[in-house]
Amino acid sequence: MADECFRHPRLAAVYDPLDPDRADLEPYLCMAEEFGARRVLDVGCGTGVFALLLAQRGVDVVGVDPAGASLDVARGKPGGERVRWIHGDATTLPPLAADLATMTGNAAQAVVDPEDWQRTLRGARAALRPGGRFVFETRVPARRAWEEWNREATHTVSDVPGVGAVESWVDLLDVSGPLVTFRWTYVFAADGQVLTSDSTLRFRDREEVEAELVAQGFAVEDVRDAPDRPGREFVFVARRPGTAG
Repeated sequence: MADECFRHPRLAAVYDPLDPDRADLEPYLCMAEEFGARRVLDVGCGTGVFALLLAQRGVDVVGVDPAGASLDVARGKPGGERVRWIHGDATTLPPLAADLATMTGNAAQAVVDPEDWQRTLRGARAALRPGGRFVFETRVPARRAWEEWNREATHTVSDVPGVGAVESWVDLLDVSGPLVTFRWTYVFAADGQVLTSDSTLRFRDREEVEAELVAQGFAVEDVRDAPDRPGREFVFVARRPGTAG
């Protein structure tokens, strides 16, 4: 089940204007070029920002997401017809033989149930050709990013074209072991509507992720630092063993 900020039409429509800085995607674009990827699966594609950046470069892209409202936003963007959009998740994909599968942003951590995570890894592996790579990021648990998730640190008022002013902030709700739950609040000045979206992320340490990847049939090639957030995130590069026939 996608979070409300992705599946509510009004929230999906303002998701990009409220988070316009996507410098975090640049390393993924560089890796797609590094690996010579011509067909890419973007798991948890959301409103399609990364998928469309790839498509603009001539890459054959499939974007999959469980939030229909986010996919509607993605389809309506310039170039949206260049991407194959699938309403679902990594466990319900047709054969793709992709060169690269990605999970950007919080997509990997949003899969909180251990069995769902295992199924996601198996689905990503099945969608890759032999020798294809799976790349995703997770926050370093020891950095305790959630300690900055409060109204004082996150409150903003954004002027969204065609919508008006939107006030937003995040509140930390609960920390239970590796699970961190928080709530985004959105206030639309035009009509005073208040909407909230609760999210839970699982913080996995490096050893746990590497062990899960190996258990699901991947070879871990590399664990990189996120260049836009050094020391705060792991970027995993895993490969489906074998060579393309």
